[in-house]
Amino acid sequence: MNLRIIPFFFLIFITCKSPDNTSPVIDKSLSITPKPLNVKKTQGHFELNKTTTFLCHEESSKVIANFFIEKLKISTGHSFSISNNGDNNKNTIQLIKETSSDFDDEEYAVSITKDQVSIKAKTDQGLFYGMQTLMQLLPQYNTTNKTQLPFKIQAVDINDKPRFAWRGMHLDVSRHFFSTDFIKKQLDVLSLFKINKFHWHLTDDQGWRIEIKKYPKLTSIGSKRKNADGTFHQGYYTQEEIKEVVAYAKERFIDVIPEFDTPGHAIAILAAYPELSCEDEKYEVRNLWGVESSILCAGKEETYTFIEDVIKELSSLFPYEYYHMGGDEVPKDQWKNSLVCQELKKREGLKDEKEIQSYFMARVEKILVKYKKKMIGWDEILEGGITPTTNIMSWQGEEGGIKAANEGHDVIMTPSQFCYFNFYQGDPKAEPLAFGGYIPLEKVYNYDPIPKEIAEDKKKHILGAQGNVWTEYTYEDETIEYLLYPRILALAETTWTQKENKAYDNFLDRLDPIYEILDYYKINHHIPLPEGPTANNIVFIDSVNVSFSTTHPVKMVYTTDGTDPNANSKAYTDPLHFTEDTELRIASILKNGKMSNIRKITIVKKSPIAPIGKTDLSQGLIMKEVKGYFNNISDISNTTEPQTSIIKKIEDANTTYHWGHQVNKDNFKAIFLDGFIDIPEDGVYYFSSAQDQIWIADQLVIDYKESLKKHPKENSIALQKGKHKLKIVYLNNVAKGWATDWNTVELKYRKASEVDYLEVDENMIFH
Repeated sequence: MNLRIIPFFFLIFITCKSPDNTSPVIDKSLSITPKPLNVKKTQGHFELNKTTTFLCHEESSKVIANFFIEKLKISTGHSFSISNNGDNNKNTIQLIKETSSDFDDEEYAVSITKDQVSIKAKTDQGLFYGMQTLMQLLPQYNTTNKTQLPFKIQAVDINDKPRFAWRGMHLDVSRHFFSTDFIKKQLDVLSLFKINKFHWHLTDDQGWRIEIKKYPKLTSIGSKRKNADGTFHQGYYTQEEIKEVVAYAKERFIDVIPEFDTPGHAIAILAAYPELSCEDEKYEVRNLWGVESSILCAGKEETYTFIEDVIKELSSLFPYEYYHMGGDEVPKDQWKNSLVCQELKKREGLKDEKEIQSYFMARVEKILVKYKKKMIGWDEILEGGITPTTNIMSWQGEEGGIKAANEGHDVIMTPSQFCYFNFYQGDPKAEPLAFGGYIPLEKVYNYDPIPKEIAEDKKKHILGAQGNVWTEYTYEDETIEYLLYPRILALAETTWTQKENKAYDNFLDRLDPIYEILDYYKINHHIPLPEGPTANNIVFIDSVNVSFSTTHPVKMVYTTDGTDPNANSKAYTDPLHFTEDTELRIASILKNGKMSNIRKITIVKKSPIAPIGKTDLSQGLIMKEVKGYFNNISDISNTTEPQTSIIKKIEDANTTYHWGHQVNKDNFKAIFLDGFIDIPEDGVYYFSSAQDQIWIADQLVIDYKESLKKHPKENSIALQKGKHKLKIVYLNNVAKGWATDWNTVELKYRKASEVDYLEVDENMIFH
């Protein structure tokens, strides 16, 4: 056990025997998340029992009380009652709204004494947050049995308010569609930790997900995507379902911000209504990720009519004042080649296509103002200038947010290097597939949404921050939850708790009660995986030491007998030493007994393979190219006559590389590279590649069986110095929205004793 954790752990979960030797006093006052502004323990305790009543004087307070009474009924089996006046206010939970107080809108105070619990706030939202804090003090999150009444709660005084007004979570439902039940589940959990904004990314190139009655083809055509393998992905929300989710969120004091992406990321719109394009083409909903070059036509009046019609219908569904209108990743070639856009540029005196986008977004904002809405746009819209009232969401980094705030614009910070939760949260070699990048829990927690470059008098323009989940590679509900929790809760504390009150070690100490809550809600949260070995196959010559770590402290258990580890398995403490073939299985385990996925690592003793004896070799590799679309190597017929040539560099196998736009189907092919690789000295070597197969010395070192070939795989082999046979198989195809010609064809290597990979360059390959 980490000694740093022990003292605080027992402070959180200490139970003191009560004077009458009945139920113990439960003290969770130090485990509240996000951490409150002030917590002061006082003498005594309050007993919650079957005679406890809620005391409320206003109808809105009764609504809040009933909300939590229903939750307590589920956990305790008892239905508490509401009263307008108590017996000398004893044995009551009082919800007191003080509209004339100096409290901020989201501020609250909780006071627990022997006789009563009082929650005071200026607003219903403040009362709601006070009750959420009280709920964390109760022993209600039991996943096996109902909580037995009575129980006693430590007396305490809590004063609390948030640092930022915007504490958000974003979900992309365009790339993959998620049900309203799933979204409601997340809203339930997010509200526990005082998240108050839900940014719903409803439209994009890969799907339009909201019913618009005036434009039925947006859903009949725009919500359906034909994937490369012939399957379909589809789904949309009816207006009644949208109203249901918005009402559900409102009940939890979460504002819903819809995103209707314009003028780019609009191919699903154009598939339904191609007349809104600058070009006379037929479009299909995009089945690739990346950036689409076809966008809405800024020079056509019908484009703005369409946008207003959609906003008019949205305004009856989403009452919150902020609407997100996109503005990101807008290729402007169509505008450059469009007569109507060039006429617009000349007529309005616009300097370039960036200013066309500024004109476009300004007109969109005018439409929003007509419906009493405020516009948010991604930070790209700064490029051509923005109106004084435009709000910025800074995602490419902090630079856009810094610039906008210093110019007096309100900003929500969501820089990808801190707030993109579709990125890996642990070693990509150990973790399940994610988009890319690396954002561990500590990096999220330590993020400060106010960069030092913002002037003191402009800091007020930073409204807060939010975590974003883009769903290119999240196909299941469980995957979203795995990526989201507990990182979104670290961001909840970052945006709620005052900076001087934050401490990462303290947050880690509170993870155990957080996990208890997440398990209660059946959230598939992340558990740090054992990291260290970058490959699950380890070759050694004489002996090998294998070390493991986790992104934050958690116990690891392992076996070496081929069985899966469990709570009673040997705990990992020091590097493991191996001198013979072994199958190692290792997992992380939480204090509640819940285990991570199990890593299975094969450790094999090998003698280094001798090189070939050939010396009459030329530099480069033989490339055999077979045209056609192949999902698997087995699809290629032996009778197909390949086109043969010599390439000097491995990367020359792909001459079609381009990022983000359309894929030229004429470039679909299979490539076989044959030759030899020159190994500089004896030893165990690790090779890394995203190609379908890598053969070295007639050994299949990398076999990329997953259909999505995006992130490199690794494996090891023992080789003597000299030249060894090399074969690389590369299929140029499309799978799960990713085109393999977006990858560079490459092979990297390192010695087992080294960390950094080197590229296998032209000086190492021969034929």
